[in-house]
Amino acid sequence: MTAAPCLASPPRPPEPDQDAVVRFLSDPASYDPKPAEVQRIETHGALVFLAGERAYKIKRAVRYPYMDFSTLEKRRRACQRELALNARTAPTLYREVVPVTRDGEGNLTLDGPGEPVEWVLVMARFAQDRLLSALATAGGLTAKIVDDLADAIAAFHDHAPPAFEGLHAAELWGARSIEWVVVENNEELAARGDLFAPQEAARLAAISLDHLKRHAALLDARARAGLQRLCHGDLHLRNVVLLDGRPRLFDAIEFNDAIACIDVFYDLAFLLMDLEHRGLRSFSNQVLNRYLHRRGDLRALPLLPLFLSARATVRAKVAASLEALEHNPQARQERRNEAVSYFTEALGFLEPAPPRLVAVGGLSGSGKSSLARRLAPHLGAAPGAVHLRSDLLRKAMAGVEDQQRLPAEAYSRTASDAVYARMMEQAAQVLNAGHSVVLDAVFARPEERATVAELAKTQGVDFTGLWLWAEADVLKQRVTARRHDASDATAAVVEQQLGYDLGRVDWTQVDARGPREAVAKDALSLLGLRS
Repeated sequence: MTAAPCLASPPRPPEPDQDAVVRFLSDPASYDPKPAEVQRIETHGALVFLAGERAYKIKRAVRYPYMDFSTLEKRRRACQRELALNARTAPTLYREVVPVTRDGEGNLTLDGPGEPVEWVLVMARFAQDRLLSALATAGGLTAKIVDDLADAIAAFHDHAPPAFEGLHAAELWGARSIEWVVVENNEELAARGDLFAPQEAARLAAISLDHLKRHAALLDARARAGLQRLCHGDLHLRNVVLLDGRPRLFDAIEFNDAIACIDVFYDLAFLLMDLEHRGLRSFSNQVLNRYLHRRGDLRALPLLPLFLSARATVRAKVAASLEALEHNPQARQERRNEAVSYFTEALGFLEPAPPRLVAVGGLSGSGKSSLARRLAPHLGAAPGAVHLRSDLLRKAMAGVEDQQRLPAEAYSRTASDAVYARMMEQAAQVLNAGHSVVLDAVFARPEERATVAELAKTQGVDFTGLWLWAEADVLKQRVTARRHDASDATAAVVEQQLGYDLGRVDWTQVDARGPREAVAKDALSLLGLRS
């Protein structure tokens, strides 16, 4: 509660013009040690001054419907909250909050004596080419970075505190936490009929609201289960930096709890949408599958089309707002193109391809997992199919890390039956959610293959079974050369498998002896897809 002002105290002088602070922080002489130059980065809500090995960030003295930095005290609180929130994911990046003070002679000092006239968030400076957005543009993203990023997000969501009860009272709980976004998106797009075709904008609004209505109960249930949490809120590649070889999330939303206290899957959806927009579907699919493996949140999948669309629509309206402020004709056209691109994607997310089921079988070393990973991005709704791998599921059911070897009894007939049964249960859940599935297992027994075909029939989806084959020496060589993989197969295991009675394999045969990319190209062609 804010204390009432003391009537006996003299009134506080008006806050100084922020321009004086900007000039001060733009001057290299204001810092100790003095840098060679000061670079400035500006956004609609903040200014960042890059000086030497530090970055100094102040909040603009602005007030928007969703963000209020209009007083010095509000800016101080926002800086402190930003420091606290981002310490969760980037503690070495965020250092402290210090004042810019004015002494009795009117001189400004950074963290000196005198009356505070502005508050500054001090951060460690990093090279801009370490941002994941810059790496993506330069073609520098790798599978290792993307796996690490998905792991970091999953761990962050695991430990994020549940949204506080005040949001429930403010009707920003469960379905309402996304409804206000959808409604506001619709209104702002409708107001820009010069940019977004009114008929298409109305269609986007109608489909979005229909998705929201159909999944309102699920959103409410997830909130009650603690899956609406204090998240990042602005989780895209420009807010992730590679520090000490690891991706670090930073610049979490501190100014509006309605934007930050959201379903964890809506938080993830921003990153997935950003990767999709950049044409990086394979990485988007990789993030989704890694995150699902880490957190097991298959129940969220029905929400993904709405979440992706809402994120894209937000970006469309932001681009439209920036377009209206541009004076340069070329820059203005670029903003228009960007807005329309996001808008088109928002519609596409809500009108996905129907789900299908693909199973990839074959003896150990035939390249099943490699092929399944390459097929998944091309199948069904964005960002592609859910890849269910028996090796990973077996480790998860045993409660061990992916690369920890299991004893022989973990591969008994009874244990394997349980793994296949769980895999079928999860596949049914994903298909029910409207997403495609790629199953990845040996499928040596005829009854295992028959169960997959029956699942597709029950779910009413197209099914293709692919059987990978290669000579015995190729299989043994591959499993022997494996490193850092979830499979426990050895050359001895391959030798044992070669003695299996496979029965009649009526799945499509795929020659798996060649390079992985060539095998994937052949398989995509067999599925009627382009590489």
